Amino acid sequence: MIQPATLSELRDRYDVLYCDVWGVIRDGRRLLPDALDALVRFRQSGGFVCLVSNSPARARGLAAHLDQLGMPGGSVDAIVTSGDAIHTELAVRMPGRALRIGPDGDDELYEGLAIEFTGIEAADFISCTGPDDYWNGKPEDYRAVLEAALERDLDLVCANPDIVVQSGERLVYCAGAIARLYTQMGGRSIVAGKPHRPIYDLARARLEASGRAFDPRRVLAVGDGPETDIAGAVRIGIDALFIADGIHGADLNSDSLDSETVAGMLDGYDVHARWWASRLVWSA
Repeated sequence: MIQPATLSELRDRYDVLYCDVWGVIRDGRRLLPDALDALVRFRQSGGFVCLVSNSPARARGLAAHLDQLGMPGGSVDAIVTSGDAIHTELAVRMPGRALRIGPDGDDELYEGLAIEFTGIEAADFISCTGPDDYWNGKPEDYRAVLEAALERDLDLVCANPDIVVQSGERLVYCAGAIARLYTQMGGRSIVAGKPHRPIYDLARARLEASGRAFDPRRVLAVGDGPETDIAGAVRIGIDALFIADGIHGADLNSDSLDSETVAGMLDGYDVHARWWASRLVWSA
């Protein structure tokens, strides 16, 4: 049965954290001080912290964004993103023409690529970083263009596998929701972020580049997404700490949760975690 735990209680078991960002160390608008304190203390005790995010931004862009939000120095050792992982997939398609779906703020993903953005009629594939309208976009907004892509047997390259993400008090749709719709329609969606292996290969490479030996028994995934963070941990064979007060905070009363309730919710996604917490904290 899944057990409740704070990070300090788990320190002796794990040397490495693969930590999610949205829903764990930030709520979509601000950073969460207790969560950052937990990461800092984990590192001060000799641990290694790698942020593993499904952000479509490259690692340097996400790092700059977190710095702007006030993330203190010494919080993390490394950052890897879905944007990093999918950039490799895009590169092998170059030179190429793509229908672009996503906001202008995701321009960084395409830097250094010989990519031409076109309409669906001339596109070789779709590149999706999320809805064009970050706050209000929905997967159904793209059904017509996806039908046209399906007729032409085009791939959809998805830069963010998340279905939804926490932004303040709201949940907003991500590229994964559009990719899921396309797959349900019979199309092919290409994904490299969580829960898929490429992003974890990047995280492991950063860990080994630091000179640390990789022992999966000493690695802990921390996240609030059953279909991404927890499923990914299960897929690569590492333990997970599920954060209840993230994207499922509205469904779960995190102030009165118990292990049975959390386990039941995760069972609904056919995944399991070894540990859970309402929020990421160092100690109670």
